[in-house]
Amino acid sequence: MLHSPSYREKYKEFLKIDFPRVPYPKDQQTFRQLVALDSELRELHLLESPTVDQRLTTYPVSGDNMVGKLHYHDGKLYINETQYFDGLPSIAWEFYIGGYQPAQKWLKDRKSRELSFEDVRHYQRIIVALTETERIMGEIDDVGVE
Repeated sequence: MLHSPSYREKYKEFLKIDFPRVPYPKDQQTFRQLVALDSELRELHLLESPTVDQRLTTYPVSGDNMVGKLHYHDGKLYINETQYFDGLPSIAWEFYIGGYQPAQKWLKDRKSRELSFEDVRHYQRIIVALTETERIMGEIDDVGVE
């Protein structure tokens, strides 16, 4: 329920100063739907869901894999002058968790470093997790938290 966009908007000011108020689901069916969505979110965030292995992006250009100045435009995220992730949804690129954007922070933390094959694959899995998180947040709103 804490991932619900409408919940976050409704309690935005309260969440800044205190612990979150956790509303009770209205009935058992709603509770079970929220439990299923929560399980899906947990697996995504731990990168344990099989869904994260379904790539949304490609990394089509070979090169030195050095992370330099990042540039995102029209679904392409350039990590240097020539190499980029293609098909990166803007939802994932702009997604916030707390006060930061994980898709951006992960790469910025690796500036001036060479990405290994495993790093590229891990980043692609993060993008899927962020995109799916956005989808599930909408489903939580559809179920209704209060």
